[in-house]
Amino acid sequence: MDDFGSYDGLGLAELVRAGEVTPAELVDEAIGRIEAVNGDLNAVIYKNFDRAREIAAAGVPDGPFQGVPYLMKELASMWEGIPQTNSSPYFKDFVAPVDSEIVGRLKRAGFILVGSTNAPEFGWALTTEPDMYGRANNPWKEGISPGGSSGGSASAVASRMVPVAEASDAAGSIRGPASICGLVGLKPTRGRATLGPLNADFFYGAAHFLCVSRTVRDTAAFLDATSGELPGDPYYTPAPVRPWLEEVKADPGRLRIGFTVSDPHGRSVHAENAQAVRDTARLLESLGHHVEEFDLTIDSDAMWKTYNRITAVQTAMVYDGAAQFIGHTVTADEVSPTMYAIIERGRSLGAVEHSIDIEQQRLNGREIATALNAYDVYLTPTLTNPPRPFGYWDMSEPDIDAYNAKWTDAVYLYLFNISGQPAMSLPMHWSADGLPIGVQLVGRSCDEATLVRVAAQLEAAQPWIDRKPPICC
Repeated sequence: MDDFGSYDGLGLAELVRAGEVTPAELVDEAIGRIEAVNGDLNAVIYKNFDRAREIAAAGVPDGPFQGVPYLMKELASMWEGIPQTNSSPYFKDFVAPVDSEIVGRLKRAGFILVGSTNAPEFGWALTTEPDMYGRANNPWKEGISPGGSSGGSASAVASRMVPVAEASDAAGSIRGPASICGLVGLKPTRGRATLGPLNADFFYGAAHFLCVSRTVRDTAAFLDATSGELPGDPYYTPAPVRPWLEEVKADPGRLRIGFTVSDPHGRSVHAENAQAVRDTARLLESLGHHVEEFDLTIDSDAMWKTYNRITAVQTAMVYDGAAQFIGHTVTADEVSPTMYAIIERGRSLGAVEHSIDIEQQRLNGREIATALNAYDVYLTPTLTNPPRPFGYWDMSEPDIDAYNAKWTDAVYLYLFNISGQPAMSLPMHWSADGLPIGVQLVGRSCDEATLVRVAAQLEAAQPWIDRKPPICC
């Protein structure tokens, strides 16, 4: 157990299958690690310790992650009997009535839930500092955000509490925290996994659920375990030719790779973030790929404004629809000023306006994907600036346009929520002051396989798993 933190999730499961450790021992170790450093990090805000020990003792399925301790994000996913507050006072008493389909798949894969991780209110921040739970801290540096909205999960995995934790992404919330905390974070193709049984769609296919992990193979195996639609789901994604885990060892061949170190609107990209991309581009070229610089020329700011209007309507739908479970319609004192402004913006938009925005977003997605179609992989900064200090994204801001205007760091995140293409952040660079800075690989729609192959190639060429933050179990 002293070596717990040096294993990824699949490695721990291999120990269980070999009889070298038991699920109960893994759960106890994870609990001890959470108790040891969570006081400094505030990454875990709900502890499921007693139930986790009961499940471990009773036996878990012989899945790919048999007996592996797991943390879920305090947002959207439902694990029956577990509080699901969305870090919003309005939902403070809500307990999940059923398992999400993805959660059922995770249980069959062998994961054991030990708790829930901190997240910003309803996920609407690139940081994790909700009024309801307080800020989640970054194990790499005091005063620096771990990102959002999956910042609690990223902080927990980076500090070695658990090897894998849930993350979700509607505007970069898997990839941003992965970049800031030195982890692997994949946003899959639009519709790759179902949102059932209680939801059919969210943000018109722009919202995704997967994980943050420390290895490419854990992320690939997690995608294998959770992907697939239910009958009647609104999006179809063809099943992979073979499991994504098998792609980890596959030769990617010689690929055509484009890269950029420029913001589409001409804003500056920080020198460290640009250096991360250029260094990775040179490494990819040395590995035999054809690599060339290619800058996107699109109106990313206009696309962001359209997306903001769409997500405002969908957010208002969730809050107003939840009144049947909560017992009353949300009031201004039950959410942050930013959240209430989003809800009010959503309520104010008419059906025709919303329909026009949906059509425009689909056209925007086509424009992005078409611009990159010549490339097997497109390499970008994950974020255009290094990790931000706390307070930069402040959900006490009632001016929603002013708040949304500060998301320019995430331009290369939200573009691929709009286009639906798979995108993966990898920890390929550390700044001069020791902070991780990720780069992003973007693939063609439904081609996570190529991303996994290239990511595994980079991981082998420049390993990162042994890099540990100052706050670490």
